[in-house]
Amino acid sequence: MSTIVEPKNRTTSESPSTTGVFDDVDAAVAAARKAFEAYSSCSLTQRSTFIDAIRKAASADEALNFMATSAVEETQMGNARHKVLKNYYAATRSPGIEDLTIQALQGDSGLTTLEYAPYGVIGAIAPTTNPTETIICNTIGMLAAGNTVVFSPHPRARKISIWLVDVLNRAMMEAGAPENLITIISTPSVENTKKLISHRDISMLVATGGPQIVNMVLTSGKKAIGAGSGNPPVLVDETADLAKAAHDIVTGASFDNNLPCTAEKEIIAVECIADELKAAMLANGAYELSPDQVKQLEAILLGKRGPATEWVGKPAAKILDAIGVNAPADTRLLVFEASADHPFVVEEMMMPIIGLVRVPNVEKAIQLAIQLEHGNRHTAIMHSRDVSRLTDMGQRIQTTIFVKNGPSFNGIGIGGEGYVTFTIAGPTGEGLTRARNFARVRRCVMVEGLNVR
Repeated sequence: MSTIVEPKNRTTSESPSTTGVFDDVDAAVAAARKAFEAYSSCSLTQRSTFIDAIRKAASADEALNFMATSAVEETQMGNARHKVLKNYYAATRSPGIEDLTIQALQGDSGLTTLEYAPYGVIGAIAPTTNPTETIICNTIGMLAAGNTVVFSPHPRARKISIWLVDVLNRAMMEAGAPENLITIISTPSVENTKKLISHRDISMLVATGGPQIVNMVLTSGKKAIGAGSGNPPVLVDETADLAKAAHDIVTGASFDNNLPCTAEKEIIAVECIADELKAAMLANGAYELSPDQVKQLEAILLGKRGPATEWVGKPAAKILDAIGVNAPADTRLLVFEASADHPFVVEEMMMPIIGLVRVPNVEKAIQLAIQLEHGNRHTAIMHSRDVSRLTDMGQRIQTTIFVKNGPSFNGIGIGGEGYVTFTIAGPTGEGLTRARNFARVRRCVMVEGLNVR
């Protein structure tokens, strides 16, 4: 891969050393538009070559380690070891041009093909929770579909986002790509994001974040994909393998300190197995909070409008330290007995703290899971050996991701089958986004021709 260097901010695309970093929204969009015109002449084979360069650059050991440690340092959230894993999967298992399969319809009247075509320049808004992962998987999918991209990074992930765009551009240019296939706004702000959304040369919008930013792109009047928030419940019934369920819940809910929107956010356990499940969780790195400790944490972790931002993605040990508790060395997750209306249960905290709610039976458990998921249609998890119950839960909760008998991250392809993405478009229905979601479908018709039957 190309030498990893700190990127330099550029404001024009005239300099041969420009690598996609612009202070001004108009300049970033103009550069991406010019790049799109050049990119439109590139073959599918060339697209594939450029994407291979992205995969190689982003999955190199030195890049993975730098991205992970830098993201944790800059955002002050998450787990570097887990971020290495997330970035690796984003780089190696996000679908490329192979996802753009053409459908052909042939008969007496001729031949019709359904083909994928690009939108043009995509404006992509990245989150602070998965800044590099989102840039990697979105870049692969969007470029595979023939688009160019302008990224608006989160202000708290600005430096590492700029660094990554620089590295990916350099890698692609070394492989023969036009410059500025991806650009980034080096001065992220609400004003610049709004300017990007409304820019006349932006043909499509993709946003990952909270309700405010998702609603902003959905009301823009442009083609938009929104990846919104979730509050994934995990349900455990009396038929489950409790040892495995406990291990999977601790592993999934503590993954990257609970930053992923797919991660387990609350446990709903059938009463008769709740004690055994909790004991197994404590044996797998969970720490049980007392009612008094929960009260203390409520005052620290909750702000006026929900979770206190400064505590999002912090390690379990640091949260305990805030109330004067020395955590055991293996502590990864904090668990406590909770009512169904507790704010840590109702709110998406994105912290390694999880409430366990007891219910009398699986029917009540499913009803509560649906309630706590808030209709986000994002992610749900269930541990059960009863196939009919798993089926019932899946049919009724209607989430984009439904993981059966595994940790939550299996649902995005980490340790589970299927491709990987970190842009999960529940609100707009694309689901786990892939290259074809960033392309228009065109119908090309040849009348009374190529009928060789």
